[in-house]
Amino acid sequence: MFLFEAAPWYGYAMWFVVLAALIAANELARVNWRIALLLFVALPVVLTIFVWPSTAGAGSSTGTWFHWVKVYSALAGCLGFLALRFIRGAAQNKWMLLFPPAILTINIIEAVIRDFECYGLNGVYDGVTIIGGPWNIMNGIAGILNILTISGWMGIRISNNRFKDMVWPDMLWFWIIAYDLWNFAYVYNCVGDHAFYAGAALLISCTIPAFFIEKGAWLQARAQTLAFWMMWTMAVPAFVDTSPFAVGSSNNPAALFTVSALALAANVAVFGYHFGKIVRRRINPLREEVHADLAAHREVLEHAGLVPAVPPADERREALPIG
Repeated sequence: MFLFEAAPWYGYAMWFVVLAALIAANELARVNWRIALLLFVALPVVLTIFVWPSTAGAGSSTGTWFHWVKVYSALAGCLGFLALRFIRGAAQNKWMLLFPPAILTINIIEAVIRDFECYGLNGVYDGVTIIGGPWNIMNGIAGILNILTISGWMGIRISNNRFKDMVWPDMLWFWIIAYDLWNFAYVYNCVGDHAFYAGAALLISCTIPAFFIEKGAWLQARAQTLAFWMMWTMAVPAFVDTSPFAVGSSNNPAALFTVSALALAANVAVFGYHFGKIVRRRINPLREEVHADLAAHREVLEHAGLVPAVPPADERREALPIG
């Protein structure tokens, strides 16, 4: 296999189970703020005191500084987004609106630092095989470009439905795909033996809802699915390491190079499109939404009930009065 070692049929079946479980957990967390607090406060407190010290300690594949920082930063994101969604007036506070891009940027920077760190590594570290190389530098650059194309946070709003999702209309499909390619390459480069689940299934578990269920709420879904995954793997690291369902990386330098090259190419393309539009239309990305001219931007707002839906052109013609 090019990316991963050959897996038995039940390994592929478990991939779909993980994907479905993460999507379902994300939907459960959307139901109301009380359930979300149980999942993102009470559960982590119990795990921090009674479970993770023994399961995610030194020598464990989830016992590195990165895993501990990542789980708490993901949980911080979940709680911050809950505050924006359910505290009256929070989503109208321009300083509060800085939180989503800040926590997203911090998470990307954490991974970029780790990619650069892994450039000089070659061997087994905390139970994970790492083969450092130019792909780490390429993907680190892709992550920096991904940060630079974050825009439109002043347009973050709360959906007009019972879920009160945090909707970010300027964060559209092309940025999300560029992020997914970059993040998959990061996991593949730095925690390759976890990438079958933590790279592919985890990323798809928040992309599917963002495209088909809770349009525009990708970051909310990303934080929640990431928090669930990190809590699970820190509690049961054997699942991705030694269980019958574990699927290891091929550790193929050609594969490492390919996934990082794809991530870099996608992020260079988005960077070019993004800043080309800023220059042509003289947009201030710190104050304006860069992609408000796109139909996909309006579709997000329509789906969230924030603007009335525009009927198809033929229906509009039929509705015109006859003079």
